[in-house]
Amino acid sequence: MSDGRAEIFAVSDGTGETATAVVQAAMAQFQSRWRLRTFPDTRSESQVRRVMAQAGQAGSLVVFTLVDKRLASALRDEAAERGVPVVDVLGPLLSRVAEHLGAEPQARPGLLHGLSDQHLRRVEAVEFAVRHDDGANLHTLCRADLVLAGPSRTSKTPLSIYLAQRGLRTGNVPILPGIEPPRELLDLDPDKVIGLVADAQALVDVRRARVGALGSLPSSSYTDPELVEEELRFARRLMRERGWRSIDVTGRAVEENAGRLLELLGAAGAPEPA
Repeated sequence: MSDGRAEIFAVSDGTGETATAVVQAAMAQFQSRWRLRTFPDTRSESQVRRVMAQAGQAGSLVVFTLVDKRLASALRDEAAERGVPVVDVLGPLLSRVAEHLGAEPQARPGLLHGLSDQHLRRVEAVEFAVRHDDGANLHTLCRADLVLAGPSRTSKTPLSIYLAQRGLRTGNVPILPGIEPPRELLDLDPDKVIGLVADAQALVDVRRARVGALGSLPSSSYTDPELVEEELRFARRLMRERGWRSIDVTGRAVEENAGRLLELLGAAGAPEPA
């Protein structure tokens, strides 16, 4: 909760949609600032350990839908060791249904969605987002359905992953102050690119919190309010010149900003998410 928002991890051995829907339904009852990070296709104990290590460092609540009892048990063990609060969405229900039916569940991940074309597209989109995070693999950026561009800490990565889970191949590229963006970004159809900006002071606060969480010394240019303001002016000017639409991500959850991005894409006739 480095920037004052409660952080919730949704861990699933499938698409993560069930855990996400449960979290969203629960959080609708609270007038609180929060953010969700989803970890789909979690099917090994090493993945569980990595996710729980991140949750422990971030002070997050973990909501999980793991049908494999072995993995669910490993997650609970990690949670107990690290002091991470967890909610098992499916476990109690599966136990009651098994008792009622006198049968054992199959414990096979992904049965709800199967290997449908939509599910495969989501998997491919998530892989694309990971490969094209923070300006990586620019030579294949042209294959993206959407590219997010903005200064550091404007939620480019979490938005990219969230949209990828909706089936959109999403890349993201940082806009650095005073530096010409890469040609691969500038050559894209402007309708494919959406800029991300934020309130200057809010961005300073997020960056300072991030630096503090990492335990490193802050860069004067990275957290200086005047320089951050100038950085945002540079980014906004670039967006206007390139004809990129933009949104202000200040104070909104990933889901809300993703919804606004999808609205912009729909208005431009971009591919519908799977």
